[in-house]
This record gives sequence, C-alpha cells and structure tokens, in this order.
Amino acid sequence: MTSASLPALTVECFANPAANRMTPYGARRTDILGADALALAQRELSQWQGYAPTPLHSLPALARALGVASVHYKDEGGRFGLGSFKALGGAYAVARLLCRELGRKLGRALGTQDLLRPEMRALCQNITVTCATDGNHGRSVAWGAQRFGCQCVIYIHATVSEGRKEAIAQYGAQVVRTSGNYDDAVRQADADAQVHGRFVISDTSYPGYMDVPRDVMQGYQLMVEEAAAQLQERPTHIFVQAGVGGLAAAVCGYFWERDGGDRPFYVVVEPDKADCLAQSAKAGALTAVTGDIDTLMAGLACGEVSHLAWEILEKGTDAFCVISDSAAVQAMRLLAHPLEADPVIVAGESAVAGVAAALAASQSDTARALLGLNAGSRILFFGSEAATDPVLYAELVGETAQAVAARADKVAA
Repeated sequence: MTSASLPALTVECFANPAANRMTPYGARRTDILGADALALAQRELSQWQGYAPTPLHSLPALARALGVASVHYKDEGGRFGLGSFKALGGAYAVARLLCRELGRKLGRALGTQDLLRPEMRALCQNITVTCATDGNHGRSVAWGAQRFGCQCVIYIHATVSEGRKEAIAQYGAQVVRTSGNYDDAVRQADADAQVHGRFVISDTSYPGYMDVPRDVMQGYQLMVEEAAAQLQERPTHIFVQAGVGGLAAAVCGYFWERDGGDRPFYVVVEPDKADCLAQSAKAGALTAVTGDIDTLMAGLACGEVSHLAWEILEKGTDAFCVISDSAAVQAMRLLAHPLEADPVIVAGESAVAGVAAALAASQSDTARALLGLNAGSRILFFGSEAATDPVLYAELVGETAQAVAARADKVAA
C-alpha cells in the first residue's frame, strides 16, 4: 500500500521559529501541567463511575500508506459516554471548583467523591457554573454539574448546531445562544457571570483567570498517561489538533516534562479559518484571528489562544500545520472506511485534524522533510471525539455513525 491509495490532500506546514528542544520544562510550566497534578487527577477521575481507559487503535495499513513504521490512534469517542475527551476536563474542573468552594465554607479539604454525599449535593444546589462552548466542553461542564448537583448555564455562539445544543441541554443546563463567534460567547459568559455571581468553567485562560483552565488541562493529561501506558514503543511524532490550545498543551507538556529534549517531534494542527496558534507563532506573540471563524471543525473554531497553553506550546511545538475543512472530511471518511484490515473508527470532524495533516504531509517531499517523517517514524494521534453531531457526521461521511459503529463491532468480532 502506498500514498497513491490515500485521498489527495494539501497542507501548509512550517517550522516553529521559537522552538528550542534544549529548553528545560522548568518550574513555571510544571506549575501549569505537572506530574503531581496529573497524579491527583488520576486518583480522582479513576474513582468516577464509568471510568475506563479508552482504546488505542493500531493502524498498520495506514502506516504503510504513509510510509512510516506505525500509526496509533487514541480513540476518545467512548469517554464517560459523552463522546469526547472533554469529559476529562470540564467535569473535572467543575468538581475541583465545588471542592474548593465548599471546602472553604466547611473549613476542610474535600475530594470529588465527597461531593456525591446527599448533604454536599444540597450545598451544591446553591452554586451555578457557566461557560462558553463550541459543543464538547459545554457538554462536559453540564454533565459535571448534573453529576454533582449544581446549576449550569452554557453559552453557545451563532453557528453551533442544534444537535450540539440539544446534547448539552439533555444534562439539565440552560443553554443561551449568542451572536458572534466563540470568543464573543466567552466574553458574554464572563460578563453575565459577574452580574449573576456564577462561576466560569472555561477551557481557555486569560490574565486573571488561570486556576480553572489549569484544572481542565490537568484532567486532559490522564488521556495522555493512558496512551503512554498502552504504547509498546514511544512515538517519534505526535500530531494534535488545537482550538484554544488546551489539549495540545496537555499532550506537549506530558512528554516534554518526562522526556526533555528527547521528546517526540510535536506538530500542532489547526483549521485554516481558525489558526490562532499558527498566526501567533509566525508573529512571535499572541495573535487573535478575527471574523466568523466558520470551520466544520467546530471544536477547533477558536480565534484566541489560551495564555496557559501558550506558555507550553510557544517553545514546545516543533511545527505547525494548517488544513482545510475538506481535508478533515476526507480523513473522517478514511477512518470510517479504512485501508485493508485496519479498524473502523467513528471520528468527528474535530478529531481528525492531525490525521488529515499527516495524510497530506506524506504526499509532499517538502513536508516530509520538514516534519522528519521517514520509514522509521512512529506516529501517535489523539482522536478527540466521535460523532458528537450525528446529523452532520452522516452528511459528511455519507453513512450514519451507528452504521459505521456496527461495522466496527463486526470487524472487531
């Protein structure tokens, strides 16, 4: 199998001008994402009902087509039944905030399991959490609020689909649609929270607002820890999609802290309509992307970089890739109808940016050289979501997620 079997795709790739693999991880970054905080998240989240490590799929036929040694795909579609890795972040941050608030009132430290006791749930009813979302983060926050008994108000922007709105509302949250883009919704959620005394559970950080986004990213790192334990060999390359950068920073920070300069070559991938990290890297400073930011990859439709994420990604990213919506659709279809005997995977449009970038890069000698891809490369992808919008998935793939999942079960059997 060769790259001729792959859909013809193009990608913009460039080396990060600020990358320095000899820079130590250091205390400042450890304070954002460190082994101790991950150990706490692992202890807490592993006790939650429904917790189980998500699967890591090996795709040998795709590896042959890409001209590399191996390809692995960490499939977050089944995480806590929420359809995405976000279940590890937003809900965990809700729990951590409730523990802090109730702990202050009661004068003692609380763990997330303490919140499940009836007397604690009664106290939680007086607390309201809120956030803006493209879909998955808001669903996780709403699920966490329902789980622990607090109130919840979620803001979605103009182009978030009705399917994603309903997926949030099913957990009892009040859903407010705003005009403008994601970043406008973030500002509206923050402004209303100040008026109504709500607690913002955001996955993006900005000056004066760091603690909660740090909790979100620390929850994400449990996914990375699972993948590292499931792999027989360390990857040489990791492609990770980015919105505000929280997921990308969680993955980058994990390997940077542990492997230093020997960490895998790290590639951040963004939609061409929402490439705020790539633009920030080119400018050498945080740079916002303005306008509609209207990409099919809804979970990546963000115009402003999280400040905490940038602390890690500014120097920890080796290269940036920017892809089109059509490339993401082709990657979704390839995973739904894989090469040879590779596993069938239901992957949402925001899950596949890394896959799409690697597919395109494999077809360009220039991109292969820039990224250092060769016959010995071992690539790791993080499939961040399944079909979180089933109607859109069926439209893009030409088959329902249920039908694709049925084929996956048949192949696995």
